[in-house]
Amino acid sequence: DVFEQPQHVGHKRIEFHISSEIPAVLQINSEKEEKNGKRVHLYATTEEINNTGFGRIFPAPSSNDKMETEEEDDEIPSEFISRKDLEKNRLSKEEMEKFSVFKNYEPGDPNCRIYVKNLAKQVQEKDLKFIFGRYVDFQSEVERNMFDIRLMKEGRMKGQAFIGLPDEKAAAKALKEANGYVLFEKPMVVQFARSARPKQDANEGKRKK
Repeated sequence: DVFEQPQHVGHKRIEFHISSEIPAVLQINSEKEEKNGKRVHLYATTEEINNTGFGRIFPAPSSNDKMETEEEDDEIPSEFISRKDLEKNRLSKEEMEKFSVFKNYEPGDPNCRIYVKNLAKQVQEKDLKFIFGRYVDFQSEVERNMFDIRLMKEGRMKGQAFIGLPDEKAAAKALKEANGYVLFEKPMVVQFARSARPKQDANEGKRKK
């Protein structure tokens, strides 16, 4: 019904009115050009701006949509590190071999907790959250509660951390993507923690050293 109404309102009349008004507009414009040329130029420019403006409005939302879909595909909020930045600042396998901390490296038995060592002195929990928070769905209360960071800042365990993630899959992905990431000019060594319980992890580490 909406599309039929304008056809009934006399489509031919509109065409006749436009054709009849064109010479009148031209005459008015020609008179204005003689009296005040600036006004005509102003009208012309505003019309051009409007025309180009409408042209720009349509592609803009489509580009925004593309950006949103890319972010959704990456599945991480902007408050956490992006996959590109992780890859960019991560050592290659060949580069890892040059560092003694990666000698005899073994990922360990898969579980939901990871162990991180070779951390720089200035590393804080927020830095680790920025990196490993990308593997947690913070909209889920369960995952949010399972995400746990224990950064050792004193004693023999200094420069090491234990990070609890929602499940083994998230931990495995974190290990694969973050191992060798250079944080404050020091590459992180990421492995699966030996025990799923953080207290036992800490005690085991203390007993060793």
